[in-house]
Amino acid sequence: MDIRQARGLLTQSTLVILCLLFSTISSAATKQRIHALYIPLADHYAALVAYERYRDKMIHADFIIEKMGNWDLLRGYFQTGEPDMAFVMSPLAMDMYRQQQNFRWIGLMHRDGNALAINDLFRQQIQLPPLRKDRLPTADVAKVLQQHYQNTAQAVQIGMPHVLSTHSVVLYRYLKQHGVSMSTSTNRPAEVLAITVAPPKSPAFIKARNNRAELSAFEQSLPWADVVETQNFGHVAWYSKDVMPWPNGHVECIALASDQAIANKFAATKEVMHYIRQAGDDIEQARLKGGSALDEIVRIVRKHIPEHNREAIIASLNPELKVINYQHLNIDKAGLKQIMDLAVEGKIITEAIDIDAFADTRFDGE
Repeated sequence: MDIRQARGLLTQSTLVILCLLFSTISSAATKQRIHALYIPLADHYAALVAYERYRDKMIHADFIIEKMGNWDLLRGYFQTGEPDMAFVMSPLAMDMYRQQQNFRWIGLMHRDGNALAINDLFRQQIQLPPLRKDRLPTADVAKVLQQHYQNTAQAVQIGMPHVLSTHSVVLYRYLKQHGVSMSTSTNRPAEVLAITVAPPKSPAFIKARNNRAELSAFEQSLPWADVVETQNFGHVAWYSKDVMPWPNGHVECIALASDQAIANKFAATKEVMHYIRQAGDDIEQARLKGGSALDEIVRIVRKHIPEHNREAIIASLNPELKVINYQHLNIDKAGLKQIMDLAVEGKIITEAIDIDAFADTRFDGE
């Protein structure tokens, strides 16, 4: 090879490298930032998997996730208009929409997925099957709550992630079926008082009452009920899927996008929802395969939410129980109406919303 050929080859190589570099820069420059807010729950595992596995594959979206400490912080921050997306419990989302109609519902994050956990004192008063798959919402828990109120004239406080939660709706439905009253306000006396307890603080909530020999329970998203059971200071009493049966699982946390993001970043927002659904499929496949596939999901979750212990994550994703699922994540208007009607009836939210106006089905997948 003479000097002229060598120079020519070098020039060609340089051009190829420059083209690749400019292509990469151009691609990065055309991506639009999609900033999404989440809470550290199994509800939002699909967002974590989508971020870790697919953000570099996204053509339109520069996907960013931010963990929020509680639901009120998430609500306040999203309503500033700065974040593009948020993953929110459906009653809270409907209350937000009633207050400020500058965002839309664009999909589901999961179906089913919360559970009632009771403390040891509670456990001593009911017959609880040893296997979690056999723990159904019988009248036993309701009878203990009713008896406690009759004996003490004091409502049992049950911790919720937020009073404006699907969890409150599920608990209301269970108690109503067994003739027990529930309130979310001390101004409305009832046999059960639902109070807000931030999800990460729910194990401490039930443990403290154990130590004081007080009857206690919480209803939270997974894996918190499994955390107290795996750490031996609480017990799963039942799962929401059995209280609120619905085709493919009841509506729970939903994905919201601001009107501004929908108007100005439509392709990027739609791409994020596409990969959240793909991540949901990944989780479903991993829970069936087990082994290294499930280990990888656990690794991703614990990278972002280290407070979720491995045992609780695996228990929450148990394929035999299937108490949370990440399938059929398109908009389900009838499923949301089921939640809304019960939430209004139970005075959990003040009024119904127009679900057709709230929902944007353009984000649904095939």
